[in-house]
Amino acid sequence: MRTKGPSQVQFWFIALAIGIAAGTAALFFRKGIGWLQTFLYGSDDVRLASVAGELPWWWVLTVPILGGLVVGLILDRFTPDGRVRAVADVIEGAALKEGRVEQRAGLASAAASLITLGSGGSSGREGPVVHLAAVISTWVSDRIGANGITGRDLLGCAVAAAVSASFNAPIAGAIFALEVVLRHFAVHAFAPIAIASVAGTVINRLEFGGVTEFMLPAEGGLAFYVELPAFLLLGLVSGLVAAVLMRSVIFAEDIGNRVQAATGLPRYLRPMLAGAVLGAIAIPFPHIIGVGYETTAAALTGQIGLSTAIVFAIVKVFAVAVTLGGRMGGGMFSPALVVGALTGLAFGLIATGVLPDVSGAETVYALAGTGAVAAAVLGAPISTTLIVFELTGDWQTGLAVMTAVSLSTALASRLVARSFFLTQLERRGVHLAAGPQAYLAETIRLGTILRPVDHVRAAPEAACRDLIGQGVVLGATQTLEAALRLFEKTGADFVPITKPDAETGEPVLLGAVFQTDALKAYAAALAETAAEEHS
Repeated sequence: MRTKGPSQVQFWFIALAIGIAAGTAALFFRKGIGWLQTFLYGSDDVRLASVAGELPWWWVLTVPILGGLVVGLILDRFTPDGRVRAVADVIEGAALKEGRVEQRAGLASAAASLITLGSGGSSGREGPVVHLAAVISTWVSDRIGANGITGRDLLGCAVAAAVSASFNAPIAGAIFALEVVLRHFAVHAFAPIAIASVAGTVINRLEFGGVTEFMLPAEGGLAFYVELPAFLLLGLVSGLVAAVLMRSVIFAEDIGNRVQAATGLPRYLRPMLAGAVLGAIAIPFPHIIGVGYETTAAALTGQIGLSTAIVFAIVKVFAVAVTLGGRMGGGMFSPALVVGALTGLAFGLIATGVLPDVSGAETVYALAGTGAVAAAVLGAPISTTLIVFELTGDWQTGLAVMTAVSLSTALASRLVARSFFLTQLERRGVHLAAGPQAYLAETIRLGTILRPVDHVRAAPEAACRDLIGQGVVLGATQTLEAALRLFEKTGADFVPITKPDAETGEPVLLGAVFQTDALKAYAAALAETAAEEHS
């Protein structure tokens, strides 16, 4: 297996094993959050907001501060940059790193996110769980020497199982892995990913049974044809709200970076300061604590009034921005569900109040808003729609949800780089949003395509020295992206490749990369990607 790769049957068994492992990891992560919340606040996320509202104010303030300090110390010790790894890093691993992610930083991020969510952070559990599952698949890929295609498929299996186990959503788990992480729907990947997703769901149901996460009221229907314009408008509103949520996190991250640079604040104290702000917010608004399922359930069942829904949504956006901008950890999906449910409920209360004779229940709008905001944030309209259906068990209002989701994702994708995750990567200089043609050149090292100095068709050494003198030179560890830019700028037929001498540090000529070889390598990478996506 290590020398030739797994056969198809072996691969399916590996997918099953990864599904069980990732599902178990997701289950223990969820149980760990609940245990820590119960220990610190007296209840898990089902009633956390209500219970926290009865606690002494000094306790609600102190717990996130201490949690932030522990998170900061973990990330400072075990990550190179003090940043939590999440879904964006998994997407990058699938596209650029043959399905691998950082293992040490990933484990530290999972621990940090668990403490964040258990101690009052206002974020979600899906991001850390997805990355934790990716750590498991990376370990397996390294053990069996998986190539890029196999590594990516194993990564998809792990992600599908983690999402399925987290939300009891097997269909959405499989589609999420294909739509968001692998970003293709290749037939060869579907069977193992489906197997892993089912395994993750079984793990969830062994512990929690086959119940849905949220129970919706039975009364209230949808006057489809009359109300569809309202759901179109809800989709646009949800797209704007999703963009505000995403840009608020980005803005908070930038503010945190500037403050940290200006004050010389140690990076391990940044999450603690974020925890202090969260604790202060949680005193009057305990609904921001944790994943927020109690608030989401209340919105989906119409237990919140109009003004309260609007205020809660605004405060939740601010709390999420503080949590993630303060580098406390967690994901974006659950916050998007909370904000979406509150947005949809507020819209529904207004819509049904204006035209009560032709309107269904406001809770249908809450459900549609839940999917619309979350889909726009994730950039995943298909899997998010399915997750909403599977979380609620309500398939009758599918047309309303799909209508709102389609417009929200179309609008939000033009206000950011397609999704929150791809926007994060774009800010790091990883250009995945534009497609394979934009990032594949970054996966090819020049050292792998250069013609060495002793090659039969090597570049003349004198010409290489002349180009080096003009500053037209690259290093062997640089990527094809840099070479293509230099070819376009200079019009040269080849670029000298050097590396520093181990003793003197002087550049040593290794050879040259020819433009024809660079274009061949780029074309081959595009062809390989197309073959994988259509196999």
